[in-house]
Amino acid sequence: MAGINWLRQTSDNPLFPDLIWSRPENRNQAGKLLIIGGNSHGFLAPITAFNAASAAGIGSARVILPVALKKAVGTSFAEAEFAASTPSGSFSRRALDLLLENTKWADGVLLAGDFGRNSETAVLLSSFMEKFDGQITVAQDALDYFLIPSSPLLSRKNTLSVINMGKLQKLGKNNQPNPTVRHSMTLHELVNLLSAWKVNIITKHAGNLVVANGDKVSTTPMKDDRNWQIESAAYAAVWWLQNPSKSFEAFSTAAVEYDK
Repeated sequence: MAGINWLRQTSDNPLFPDLIWSRPENRNQAGKLLIIGGNSHGFLAPITAFNAASAAGIGSARVILPVALKKAVGTSFAEAEFAASTPSGSFSRRALDLLLENTKWADGVLLAGDFGRNSETAVLLSSFMEKFDGQITVAQDALDYFLIPSSPLLSRKNTLSVINMGKLQKLGKNNQPNPTVRHSMTLHELVNLLSAWKVNIITKHAGNLVVANGDKVSTTPMKDDRNWQIESAAYAAVWWLQNPSKSFEAFSTAAVEYDK
């Protein structure tokens, strides 16, 4: 592995303890996270992301759901706002202005998932990616809209993908076909591949959370995987917005803090 910047950590030996010790103690200084997701058939992902972001130490979080969920949610979730939805209950293109308006409040955005499959939602998310230039963390089925050639998951700055190996394989096939992403590859091989891609990715392989940022990679053994994609995405989004100039340190620390 000569030439590969691969760092390993455990819960007992985090790579960047100074980042943990210097966390904001005042909630007003701990950042604001905008969480987007859900459709009329489910909204577990954004709610799980909200709870995980709270556990990760976010100062304030706001959740935007499609208006088709307003009756189901009612007044039980005070942090929820509602954007225009399609007749089938997914986000409509008309939601774009509200999403962009809320980014003025937020320090970072998490596309948490449960978007479903909808052509209008595809247009909305593509437009949102183009018009907003801040931090975006993408997880769960939000990734499905961007597993395309010339994917913004790889080309857009300030973008973190929290992605399983199956979707990573499709993303690689359409954008970085050589070498091929394989479920059977060793951890060493995956580290080598992600280091060559030079992008922001968190994935799980061989019992480890694997963090890639530029040509740097860290690995963290996982005790269990729970809802790892959504929850670790929320942790990463929180640590990232709190440490915007230290992306690798933030992602790696989020990985070790999430699995405590």
